[in-house]
Amino acid sequence: MPYLHRSLRPQPQPVPGDARTIHSSGQSFEQLRQGCLQSGTLFEDADFPASNVSLFYSERPQVPFVWKRPGEIVEKPEFILGGATRTDICQGELGDCWLLAAIASLTLNQKALARVVPQDQGFGSGYAGIFHFQFWQHSEWLDVVIDDRLPTFKDRLVFLHSADHNEFWSALLEKAYAKLNGSYEALKGGSAIEAMEDFTGGVAENFQIREAPEDFFEILEKALKRGSLLGCSIDTLNASESEARTSLGLIKGHAYTVTGLDQVNFHGQRIKLIRVRNPWGQVEWNGPWSDSSPEWRSVDLEEQKRLGHTALDDGEFWMAFKDFKIHFDKVEICNLTPDALEDSALHRWEVTIHQGSWVRGSTAGGCRNFLDTFWTNPQIKLSLTERDEGQEGCTFLAALMQKDRRRLKRFGANMLTIGYAIYQCPDKDGHLSRDFFRYHASLARSKTFINLREVSERFQLPPGDYILIPSTFEPHQEADFCLRIFSEKRAVTRDLDENIDIDLPELPKPTPQEEETEEEQQFRALFQRVAGEDMEVSAEELEYVLNAVLQKKTALKFKRLSLLSCRNIISLMDTSGNGKLEFEEFRVFWDKLKHWMDLFLQFDVDKSGTMSSYELRTALKAAGFQLGGHLLQLIVLRYADEDLQLDFDDYLNCLVRLENASRVFQSLSVKNKDFIHLNINEFISLTMNI
Repeated sequence: MPYLHRSLRPQPQPVPGDARTIHSSGQSFEQLRQGCLQSGTLFEDADFPASNVSLFYSERPQVPFVWKRPGEIVEKPEFILGGATRTDICQGELGDCWLLAAIASLTLNQKALARVVPQDQGFGSGYAGIFHFQFWQHSEWLDVVIDDRLPTFKDRLVFLHSADHNEFWSALLEKAYAKLNGSYEALKGGSAIEAMEDFTGGVAENFQIREAPEDFFEILEKALKRGSLLGCSIDTLNASESEARTSLGLIKGHAYTVTGLDQVNFHGQRIKLIRVRNPWGQVEWNGPWSDSSPEWRSVDLEEQKRLGHTALDDGEFWMAFKDFKIHFDKVEICNLTPDALEDSALHRWEVTIHQGSWVRGSTAGGCRNFLDTFWTNPQIKLSLTERDEGQEGCTFLAALMQKDRRRLKRFGANMLTIGYAIYQCPDKDGHLSRDFFRYHASLARSKTFINLREVSERFQLPPGDYILIPSTFEPHQEADFCLRIFSEKRAVTRDLDENIDIDLPELPKPTPQEEETEEEQQFRALFQRVAGEDMEVSAEELEYVLNAVLQKKTALKFKRLSLLSCRNIISLMDTSGNGKLEFEEFRVFWDKLKHWMDLFLQFDVDKSGTMSSYELRTALKAAGFQLGGHLLQLIVLRYADEDLQLDFDDYLNCLVRLENASRVFQSLSVKNKDFIHLNINEFISLTMNI
């Protein structure tokens, strides 16, 4: 599965301004709508057609769905009827209760709702069968355009719908989110916090209720007051328990929304209550403080009215907070700002964003359990310089998100198990080697490696320099990721693999003939026999000479050097430009080749005649090439085999081409300083044709 390189240079936190249009036409929502109004046609979205390909990728509909516009379903459709509220979200025949729980939570924050569901659309004036919604994705806001054709069966919506059949904003929002993720089927199964983040650009925090702090009620109450989105759920022990109903009316493995917290006077005591909503729009808690429970008879009518207590089977119910802590297992909070759960003093957090990739064979090193490859993961340097107000340490939050896994589900990509570790940074700079991690323990880490889209934790560390290493649990697993670092005070972050220069040694001078060793004299004789009187060899002749010499090196196991390698050698060493090598040029290269051979033998640990692609970074560094992560990824893709191994010929060809390209770059940089706009790694990526 291909993964594109994303620069790990820190990016500024995007300001929710104009969202980026992603329709294949390149036109904005308004441009597309005006085009339809001028032509008198209703919009049809070719990017997400009204067909089975937009519904499912692994199954077929059990009944024949008919795609219809709202005006074909009801006589007078409305986009939003009486305000968008949590009762507008009723689950259909799709297992996306997690999404519905997030939408219900979104309706509690009108400012966030207005961003996701723009108000410049409807079925009145200006209607052209086109709608748009805005979602946050991996550091930016996207504007997703859809047509309003929805899947129906017997003139009823199949999936998400409003309790009022004339209202369609929630159904259209679900369709836009399905388009963003590739299909409706891609929305099956998930965590409410995922959609909450996509609705707000916020950052998630998870609480296991049995491990929650004593002031947990106050934490949730403060989060709701500050506009945070809250979800909750009951864990399942096995697949058979999923969606199983308990004797008290709760559904296991089901995503609920927390919609309120309050306290009531009950027989002279203050009872803490929590309000929860089932996105099904029915099936409620039937224990104490449920809709028709006797506890409400002791609460005066004004108090009941203030709490919005009704006996409707609408999926929403109150329960005692102590019962909530007994029956529910997990609460997820999406904070619109990272400080939402801190004290009431509002302050601005500093945010940096890094985009990166784990690529098999180069940067997919796995967790610390896999020491031989762990050090090859991307490494982010974090410099904390300012203490928190009145504190000795520096507070920051690190949120690691794996990207596009839901969209890639149709290709067999599931959520990977991800996490990160934080180490004290040593005095020296540059990418840390395996030996560092062999002898140093981490200072902090994510609580666990888990197969969620995002892992986030808060930390407080003394001022200083640290190295944060994001990784999958298992090595060789590929994915793109987004790392967000929020800090109370200014923090500086940078990728240790970016902007690395190449320390390229000068070509050595040839040994005078009178000082040649016996081995070098034998080379001269062989070279002269092959080259003839002009003492120059072509690529084909060089291939013969090198293979004849190298085959006598018993410690070096390889088949043969290729003609391609020999042509690259001539390109590197040919100073006269005639496409051939003189003996002196060959001798200079031979000294270099002996050094490269020693390195290959050093890193061919099992003496198999091949080198692991993960060891290539160290071997290249020893040869004078300290490359950035992007270029290393390209080299591995170009030269390593399916088992992530390089034989000697591929290793030599890689080194020769690297040195050749870097020398050309240095030459051009000197001659044309005003015209070079690529760094050396970018230039080599182009000139090596990899």
